Amino acid sequence: MQQLPWLEPGDTLPDPASAWGPADPVPGLLAAGGALDVDTLLQAYGRCVFPWFSDDQPILWWSPDPRMVLQVAAFKLHRSLRKTLIHFARTPGCEVRIDHDFEAVIQACSLAPRAGQSGTWIVPDMVAAYTHLHRAGHAHSVETWIDGELAGGLYCVALGQAVFGESMFTRRPDASKIALAALVALCRHSGVEMIDCQQNTAHLASLGATEMPRQRFVAHVAHAREQQGPQWQFDPVYWAALLSARPPSTDVTT
Repeated sequence: MQQLPWLEPGDTLPDPASAWGPADPVPGLLAAGGALDVDTLLQAYGRCVFPWFSDDQPILWWSPDPRMVLQVAAFKLHRSLRKTLIHFARTPGCEVRIDHDFEAVIQACSLAPRAGQSGTWIVPDMVAAYTHLHRAGHAHSVETWIDGELAGGLYCVALGQAVFGESMFTRRPDASKIALAALVALCRHSGVEMIDCQQNTAHLASLGATEMPRQRFVAHVAHAREQQGPQWQFDPVYWAALLSARPPSTDVTT
């Protein structure tokens, strides 16, 4: 078993290929320590590394292999969600907003219950770090608003056309799914090929996400980060392309 590197603030992150493998205690773990400043986060995401830790732990850096990704062309818009989106798009007072209230979104994500978890990994230091990253123009929120209230949403990190999904929350049925569908629609419009989902879950798989070897994901990000990124604005016309996609032959309850 290889020794886990300890980082001081300002240190360069190790090569993601050196992350712990299947035979090690925690596969995907790359390093500990360092800092959560904007420059370090940009370096991390550019190298396909992300922070994930609890309040009682040091900063932990991860680069799992394989990586869970959602190819936006493969997004599964099941019949139930299609109906929800059609109703949402046609109903006055229902709208998607981008970066309208990033801090409210990340705070809500930090409080959202997680299956099988008693706490949250979006600790106060993470909230502060990603808020700074948002103010620097590299983190974004996609928000579902209903009758003037924030009903659900998600936040992500973007480097050019490399988009990394982080977390989502909902206060009304399907509000987080509407936000994810809006992100997919925006990415399709902007030529973004995939959204990083980090870890494999049944929920993500039901929406079309699949695993990708880390080496291939690293190569994708190296290219995508150099491309012109989306305009982080949502136009309701983006729904048309998403809703015109052929529905799956069988529905899946999600």
